[in-house]
Amino acid sequence: MIDKDEQRAELVLPEKSVSFPITESSVGDQGIDIRRLRSETGLITYDPGLANTAACKSAITFLDGENGVLMHHGYRIEDLAENCVFLEVAVLLITGSLPNREERSQFTRLMNKNSMLHEGMIRFFDNYPERAHPMAILSAMVVSLSAFYPEIIREDNDTPLDETITNLLSKMRTIAAFSYKKSIGEPFVYPSYKLRYVENFLNMMFSSPVANYHIDPVVEAVMNKFLILHADHEQNASTTVVRGVGSSGTNLYASIAAGISSLWGSMHGGANQAVIEMLEDIRVSGKSVKQVVEQAKDKSNPFRLMGFGHRVYKTYDPRARIAKESCRELLKHLGIDNDPLLDVAMELEEAALADDYFKEKSLYPNVDFYTGIAYRAIGIPTNMFTVMFALGRLPGWIAHWLEMRQDTDQRIVRPRQVYIGQKPRAFVPVEERL
Repeated sequence: MIDKDEQRAELVLPEKSVSFPITESSVGDQGIDIRRLRSETGLITYDPGLANTAACKSAITFLDGENGVLMHHGYRIEDLAENCVFLEVAVLLITGSLPNREERSQFTRLMNKNSMLHEGMIRFFDNYPERAHPMAILSAMVVSLSAFYPEIIREDNDTPLDETITNLLSKMRTIAAFSYKKSIGEPFVYPSYKLRYVENFLNMMFSSPVANYHIDPVVEAVMNKFLILHADHEQNASTTVVRGVGSSGTNLYASIAAGISSLWGSMHGGANQAVIEMLEDIRVSGKSVKQVVEQAKDKSNPFRLMGFGHRVYKTYDPRARIAKESCRELLKHLGIDNDPLLDVAMELEEAALADDYFKEKSLYPNVDFYTGIAYRAIGIPTNMFTVMFALGRLPGWIAHWLEMRQDTDQRIVRPRQVYIGQKPRAFVPVEERL
């Protein structure tokens, strides 16, 4: 039981009671500080997936899954997506404040200045097979940055905005575009100081020596919005990995590379690719949406609807509403009046939202459900979808890594376990074993 007046939580055991302090929050869930639980009781907590465990205190992002609220440093995601460009949100996540006009211009100049890759790094791409997944290349190349740009990981680095954000955020965009060019066997397109962040990325992706790429402002706006939607999401799997790896004292590049690998999983950032593959399978199979929904409800059937439900949200994902509307506007602008995958997606959403099974289990469409359709319309290939997620999530990872390094309570991540293996037994020499 919890006595909020005394800000203590009491744990009642068969032989004694022990109280623990309550850690207050500015908004949302409070926490029970159980750091002395084992020393005072001989017990540890068992929480698979850490769904009820706060591993840190953070001032970056607030998420209320029951009410569908997502805020970065107090700003609602709806306001940021509607009124900001991605780089403004990147500065917000790192510094806690939105940049003014002069700060934004300075940040843009620094991004352009730091967009090039060391020529020695570029030769690394030659050694990857053309069919290598861009996420594999992205992770490997990011960790390699530590060898070429060690100044960012100096302990005496007092300019995280200038050196950390601009170097890594800008260079990772270049690495991502080069990874795509490598996968299709085309020459790299270098970044240009004349172009904005998203413009530069689109140009590096789609321009070629024989075809200039026209940058559509509507496509640029949608891309900015999607990157903002992915910029940070509290203590998700990849962010927890970044903090965990960083807790050992390793550098930012290694921590981010680990986060990229975590994001690659189909249960995390790879879900937007899995959604497109699922929709394509449904279209090709000729199954009705009703049949697909019934399959998803059948516990004995391994099939599951990708893009529905979320570990935290128990209502409609606020990012999904924005992504859905943006996707519709984009397809209309591009003149795509009849996208068969979008038709299947819309029908699936309508059927699921009308079904009591999905309502009871809070299985609403999440942000991954529509971003893949939009990326597909822009011309971004399926194997690049998770790379787009990584580009968006990067400022959040950087912000959490920096916050972790400055946290006086931070210790190296080292969870306990509940052992369920063999009890102590006598050793048997090899010649006596049956």
